[in-house]
Amino acid sequence: MSLRVPLRASVRVPRAQHFRALPSLRAHYSTKPSEDHHAKPAPQVETFDKTARPGLYYPRPQRERDLPPLQSKWPALLALSVAGVSAWGLFMVFVTNQEKLSSSVMQQVMNTLRENPELRAALGEAIRPEPVWWMNGDPWISGAIHMPGGNIDLSFRVKGHKGAGTLYFTSIRREKGQPFEILRFKVIGDDGTEININPVKPS
Repeated sequence: MSLRVPLRASVRVPRAQHFRALPSLRAHYSTKPSEDHHAKPAPQVETFDKTARPGLYYPRPQRERDLPPLQSKWPALLALSVAGVSAWGLFMVFVTNQEKLSSSVMQQVMNTLRENPELRAALGEAIRPEPVWWMNGDPWISGAIHMPGGNIDLSFRVKGHKGAGTLYFTSIRREKGQPFEILRFKVIGDDGTEININPVKPS
């Protein structure tokens, strides 16, 4: 008769033996350094009681490129200032001349010239101020019109279909509240003919 032993046999280990194995494992996996290992030497401490030694000095090469000289900005600023002042002056001259052309004094003078028979015989019909190219096609009126101060002094070129000449007109007011008095009102033609203009009195 044969005896059969089961393949799965449970082996029980007493609890006392199980707890006794823990110290051996604890000693085996302990992180404390063992006495057999040699300790690492401590690093040497170096103190600095003197200044550091300067590094080597390398001189620059002798062939250097010279820097460009600094240019002053004053000439450019002066040129811009002169250009700005000149432009402003030309603008003011143009505006002042336009004011003279559109004034009532200028209109009355031109109406008197067109109605004068002697001037029409000398210069022809269609008497008008002569334009100049540097005023963009407008006539140039010299002199000043100062009505509050009682002083009017004008001169400008006039032309007709026959010829041209220069007109001179001067009028003053001697006292405030008094009418203006004409002192000079004539046209000198380019051929030397002088024509005195008598203003037309209203009827």
